[in-house]
Amino acid sequence: MKKYILFDLDGTVTDPKVGITTCVQYALKDFGIVEEDLDKLEPFIGPPLKDSFMQYYDMTEEQASKAVEKYRERFQDTGIFENELYGGIHDLLRTLKAGGLHLAVASSKPTVFVERILKHFKIDKYFEVVVGSELNGERVEKVQVIQEVLHRFFPGGQPRYDEVYMVGDRKFDVDGAKTFRIETVGVTYGYGSMEELKDARADYIVNSVGELKKLLMREVEAVQRKQAEEGGGDNGKPEKSENRKILWRMMLPFVLFFVAKGLASSVMSIIIQTICNEMPVLEKYLVVKDEASDVMYFSGNAYAMCQAVSFLAAAAIVWNYAKGAITKTADEVRLLHIKKEPVKNYVIIGVSSLAAVIGMNLIITLSGIVEMDEAYQIAAEMQYSSAVWLGLIVYGVLAPIAEELMFRGIFYNCLRRTMKIPFAMVVSAFLFSVYHSNTSQTMYAAVIGFIMAYAYEAFGNFLVPLAIHVGANMVVYIMTRAGINETAFVSMPVAVVALVIAVVGLFVLEREKRLLKFALKA
Repeated sequence: MKKYILFDLDGTVTDPKVGITTCVQYALKDFGIVEEDLDKLEPFIGPPLKDSFMQYYDMTEEQASKAVEKYRERFQDTGIFENELYGGIHDLLRTLKAGGLHLAVASSKPTVFVERILKHFKIDKYFEVVVGSELNGERVEKVQVIQEVLHRFFPGGQPRYDEVYMVGDRKFDVDGAKTFRIETVGVTYGYGSMEELKDARADYIVNSVGELKKLLMREVEAVQRKQAEEGGGDNGKPEKSENRKILWRMMLPFVLFFVAKGLASSVMSIIIQTICNEMPVLEKYLVVKDEASDVMYFSGNAYAMCQAVSFLAAAAIVWNYAKGAITKTADEVRLLHIKKEPVKNYVIIGVSSLAAVIGMNLIITLSGIVEMDEAYQIAAEMQYSSAVWLGLIVYGVLAPIAEELMFRGIFYNCLRRTMKIPFAMVVSAFLFSVYHSNTSQTMYAAVIGFIMAYAYEAFGNFLVPLAIHVGANMVVYIMTRAGINETAFVSMPVAVVALVIAVVGLFVLEREKRLLKFALKA
């Protein structure tokens, strides 16, 4: 939960283009440099002026210092007010302050100018701490500015870096914050491009003040919830009422899921029996005769057909519930995933999931639980006696789709609104394991269910856990049909290596995502 928000000034709170570029133009003229196009001087907005004069006009350090003096000659009385607030900033600051957040300005601009600008726009009252550079050339680097802000927010104590956001429009803001492992919010409405902020690895990127407000309002709501919990009293009643509504949204589709699944399977069973009676030529594909007892029962193909229809019916009955929940969550987390996800992260979650699937299956096989689990043996015999292509479609595609709509689409999305994210992952994984009802699959489903919930939250895309589920079922089905479980591959060393790969992969991803709040500290 973030309680401290550090704002850059230029390009984040105010649009200073006219003032800064005309003052740079004024300073350059003193060196015999005429620059008519103010757009070309936009790179001066954000970084320290001295560095910019040296970088863009090949000035020596001495020349750059003189250029800064000339710049300030015009800026201190004229350029400082050739400036304007971005639309919506005043409302944003007022809302954040009223919501209990602590606000600060962390700017490379001299503090004396920053304070005058804030007072000019009548927004100084919203900031508890204002830190900029010094006119004598001290504290010009953004990392130094941020360090001073943290010192003032946490005097004599250890800064709580995980409670701080740095909001800015340039890579300098991001780089300075990352020195302290502070999460950053890049804004593209300023003077830094989306590419610049992506390359700097900003944690979040927003395109407007409206999107910034939406992102930061999550923190306001978190603070208010915490205050309500600590205060007690009537604040708990609406929350309990809301929790009951969410519980209802979970249970109703779950009941419909099972009813539809059972009815559809029963109807399909009747249809298959009718087909066998009317078309005896198909009977050999759908029915198997027990020679010892002379009893007829469904073949693996018939069983798979019943399962296919049951999963389709279950998916159809909960589709609207799941679609609404998935869409709502996608909208809520959209701002958290504006930055394109690195390909390596998809590789990590894919490899980790595959390793976990293999490792858990080997552990369960080696434990001997499978041989003692009669319920699993019966189900497995039916599943793995169908045609391979039919089994892959039913158990590798249709089953994951229906189950993901129910367990991640509905259950997890409801749970994440009533409890902390890690607990929601654990509870949804538990429910997923109970659903499988047999001992052999329960332990496996709990682990894979947790990974799928984690992947959903980490990537903000429902298709990611769905892909993991499809891949997991496909791998298990192919391994079993190919007889791999009866080879030397099934050994404790292989199982341990697979599980270590899974844990390490998830640990690496967690260091970046920090969803479980135990990422390594630098």
